[in-house]
Amino acid sequence: MDQITSLCKQYTDLTDQEIAMIAGMSGMLQPLANLEDADIFIDCPTRDGDAIVVAEAKPEDAPSSYKLTVVGLLAKPENEPAVARTFMLGVATKQVKAITQERTRVIQSVEPIKNGDRVIGVLIQEKRDETGAVRDRLHLSEQSFQRMADMLLHVSGENSWLPECIDEALLIVDKEGMVTFRNSLARELYERLGYVGDILGQRYENVRLIDDPAEGEDSDGYTSVETLVGSHALSIKRIQICSEEVDFGIIIRDITSQREQEKQLILKSVAIKEIHHRVKNNLQTIASLLRLQTRRTENESTREVLSESMNRILSIAATHELLARSGVDQVMLGEVLVNIKNNAVRYFAPQYLKLHIAVEGDDFLVDSEVATSVALITNELLQNSLKYAFLNRENGSIRIQVTHGDLYSTITVVDDGCGFDVGAARNDRLGLSIVQTLVKDKLHGRLSIQSDESGTTVTFDFQTQLIDLTGVT
Repeated sequence: MDQITSLCKQYTDLTDQEIAMIAGMSGMLQPLANLEDADIFIDCPTRDGDAIVVAEAKPEDAPSSYKLTVVGLLAKPENEPAVARTFMLGVATKQVKAITQERTRVIQSVEPIKNGDRVIGVLIQEKRDETGAVRDRLHLSEQSFQRMADMLLHVSGENSWLPECIDEALLIVDKEGMVTFRNSLARELYERLGYVGDILGQRYENVRLIDDPAEGEDSDGYTSVETLVGSHALSIKRIQICSEEVDFGIIIRDITSQREQEKQLILKSVAIKEIHHRVKNNLQTIASLLRLQTRRTENESTREVLSESMNRILSIAATHELLARSGVDQVMLGEVLVNIKNNAVRYFAPQYLKLHIAVEGDDFLVDSEVATSVALITNELLQNSLKYAFLNRENGSIRIQVTHGDLYSTITVVDDGCGFDVGAARNDRLGLSIVQTLVKDKLHGRLSIQSDESGTTVTFDFQTQLIDLTGVT
């Protein structure tokens, strides 16, 4: 229970009362594991939307799917869609495929743990993926089969080709809440989402991907929403159907690729703005020097040449690409930070300033994508310190502190400069915008800025734990 309390306080927003509820339930995990011959877990929601395993129990008389403990590890939505669905909707999710932290395939059934209307955790039952046996158990009653047959006669008939020609998954739900029709795209989509059995003939309550939007319908009985299910971005439309047999239809389009492209465009846009910002500053500096020379010279011919050169420089357009460490999956973070420090001193430190920059703390491997984002953020923070923190100073120091954590690691950049008013800082400044965007959207971390007359401290964190699905068995 001490471990549960420690994990919940460190990584979740649960109250002391809610943590006590979770700890109390953990005492029942071992009897449940023995009774069901299954691995049993309790996961709690982290602050950034993932889930963390806080308690586990393995069956004593049956083989477990795990070799090691997974307490303290993350459960990612793309690997455990049943867990993500239950956290999002607050309802049970049955018999859905998942990938464990040890990269094995299992079948999960998940029940929400609630404090009032708030989902504070989930209870998970896991068994090895025996797809054939599970499908045999998901049989339909004779009554359900007859209802489907009648509906299919009505829906398909001579137009049975039509639902197979559209680019969306199509479901039809009858008055009793049963899925009485689905096209092949719907079947394939739910298989990708991890559902073991065919959704045809199941209750819509068990396979719905969003909260029931009926209350938000317009006068025509039409509702459209977008949601994220695991790693899939979906556009879901609900259409009320006026029929004695049919209640409503569901049309689902997988827009994952489209949203991923939009996300990449946003990130590339941030990089392009950064590049143009740097080029603009450099060219304006050169142009200012030429303008100064133009004003000082008395030779008209020289003045004309300098003016022409200044105009040419101002008209130059430069295009740059942001390059990561191509072909390298992981790099040592300390090496990246030392390179950033050296470049900042070489290009931005004033000659009159006696400056000491130290990189301290832990050194560990990160993937190239994380390394690139950390490098850009640290570079921006160092440049801001060198530009503004040591005005009218002959010496100064900057410290880059790295702290490695099990789930999150932290980087803190501290200078002993003059400080600034954080509240009055302009949010539309490009440098601050770059830092905020990368920390939030790329690193999924948090940013903290503190400053006074004794200096400025900027802290940001990022996820350390990465799950590689290469070679999943």
